Amino acid sequence: VMLSCHLDMVAAGDPEEWEHPPFDGMIAGGYLHGRGAMDIKGPLAIQTHVAAALKGRAAGDIIVAHPVFEERGGWGMDHLTRPDGGLRPDVVIIGESTHGDIAIGHRGRCEVEIVAQGLAGHASAPDRARNALDLVPAILAGVRDLAARQQSDDVLGAASVVATGIDAVPASLNVIPDRATVTLDWRILPGDTVETLLARVREAIRPHLERMRAGGGVHGRAGAGNGPVTNAGRTGRPDGVEVRAATERQTAYTGIQEDRLILSPGFLMDPGDPIVTAAAQAIGTRNGNGSPARVRPWTFATDGGWTCGVRGIPTIGFAPGEERHAHTNTERLSLDEARWGYGRYLELVPAVQRAAGGP
Repeated sequence: VMLSCHLDMVAAGDPEEWEHPPFDGMIAGGYLHGRGAMDIKGPLAIQTHVAAALKGRAAGDIIVAHPVFEERGGWGMDHLTRPDGGLRPDVVIIGESTHGDIAIGHRGRCEVEIVAQGLAGHASAPDRARNALDLVPAILAGVRDLAARQQSDDVLGAASVVATGIDAVPASLNVIPDRATVTLDWRILPGDTVETLLARVREAIRPHLERMRAGGGVHGRAGAGNGPVTNAGRTGRPDGVEVRAATERQTAYTGIQEDRLILSPGFLMDPGDPIVTAAAQAIGTRNGNGSPARVRPWTFATDGGWTCGVRGIPTIGFAPGEERHAHTNTERLSLDEARWGYGRYLELVPAVQRAAGGP
């Protein structure tokens, strides 16, 4: 069994927006407060101590693996479980917060960039330039159309896509930008591929760009300097718009670098899988009435997309903490729930080892 929590965290933002300082590890009102309290340093500590406590008592090996870059596509777990020499456990337990439930999957996440190309110029002479930002309304209209026709899964719910950023280059406010990038956050279903996602975006924005061109520009003024872009520019496309998966050069703490797609795959375990059933029975409900734990998906993406969605390794999730506090300035971990979670982990690990075929 592999126990896994990621080492990286999201930024804390403005410390003044926090009731408790984000990096003081303050305990107040029965909670540990701060960035990483429940996503994910609290569960990471629990998993590590559980492995130590079960040494020599477990039904099989326990691997404690805390990889990097989970928040930006999961490079660490992808590398750790690579087919050529990586780890291949029988079961993975992800320590992302479930508030005592058993998580069996989630939607994936992919960042998509839509790059509009124009012709830069001085803001005092707009007729001698083509403003890349003029293409953005048509692009956003296409994204709204795309968002309205997302596919759905009975367990995971509907996929979703939303524009989360617009970046213009050059950034100087007295220059008409020749490039504008709209970034999409797409919560995808298992089985979606980058190629199919990009094709859907192109299909959605094409009619809006064509209508804009037919009207002579965003403002309908044929021949105006802020009209439709027709030069291929750096995109190499005649309509001046490129749709691509977002990439990022990432540097590990070892100094290794790699250009990575910002992609976290989705996954879904069968709720009736023996490993899921054994886990739910071992955890039980927090009220101690003897019922199995609730089985459900996470709302966010995890490294389970790599272990189960890509590598096919049975993967579940369990940890204390409420998902609604993740990535917020109210992040906290109940100490009572953490103690309870530690105790349940001592039952969970042997149970899933037996369910996976251990002695």
